[in-house]
Amino acid sequence: MSTQVRPGWLEKPKPVTQVAKVLALLVVVALVCVPFLVILSTSLASQREVVANGGWVLWPGEPTLQAYRDIFDGGIVTHALGVSAGVTVVGTLLSLACTVTLAYSLSRPGVLGGKPVLLLILFTFLFPPGMIPNFLLVKELGLLDSYASLILPVLINVFNLVVLRGFFQSIPEELFEAAKLDGASDLRVLWSIVLPLSKAALAVVGLFYAVAYWNSWFYASLFMESDHWPLQQVLRTYVVAGVGLTDTTTGEASVNAPQTIQMAVLVIATVPILLVYPFLQKYFTKGVLTGAIKS
Repeated sequence: MSTQVRPGWLEKPKPVTQVAKVLALLVVVALVCVPFLVILSTSLASQREVVANGGWVLWPGEPTLQAYRDIFDGGIVTHALGVSAGVTVVGTLLSLACTVTLAYSLSRPGVLGGKPVLLLILFTFLFPPGMIPNFLLVKELGLLDSYASLILPVLINVFNLVVLRGFFQSIPEELFEAAKLDGASDLRVLWSIVLPLSKAALAVVGLFYAVAYWNSWFYASLFMESDHWPLQQVLRTYVVAGVGLTDTTTGEASVNAPQTIQMAVLVIATVPILLVYPFLQKYFTKGVLTGAIKS
């Protein structure tokens, strides 16, 4: 009588293997957390500590919020933070609305002109427009130095569109037929059937859009004056150029070491995404796994 051999992944791991996994996990956690801890500690350190430690502080002996006070008192970062938040919220909602409606239209069989439109969209994915055509188009439309120039050129991402279209096509056709028999319009089907079944995919695509808008700085450098820059462009200017802050009311330069200002702005730019992600993690994980299985 033959005995069935259990697969290797079902066997209980050996103590040496468990220890190796724990050590590997600790190394990965350290590689992720230590840089962020250094950034946060440097932003909270005093000028004397930063200079004494060569520009970086692992744990501040004299924690201070002076760098953050200088940032918010100056008004530049505060305004940039509002610009980034507004562009991210409005841009994400508009992008989701346009992507969902277009993906739903292209996912339905028999749509007039659906295949040529899809090929045209995929062509833009393979051959994206360059910097000069983008600038000339935005200039001709009169959108220079307007917040619309940060949203309209990237309103629909082709990858997100293809992901949603594939997800909509995976919904059983019997649901659409039943809704049509009940007299539901296409808009009603989209709102009452498709969207409730696509929460996980919408969460993934929405997170992709939000992160892209929040981290965007390139279009701001092309189309926007410095008075209307979003946070990431301000951060890039401070970190790359190493400039300090100037108080908009007194005109006096910041007394803090430039490194503390740079790290404080970096913390402010990073924390919002870290706060939003835990609320979408469940849908994000489900959406990624569902897309992987259905593809």
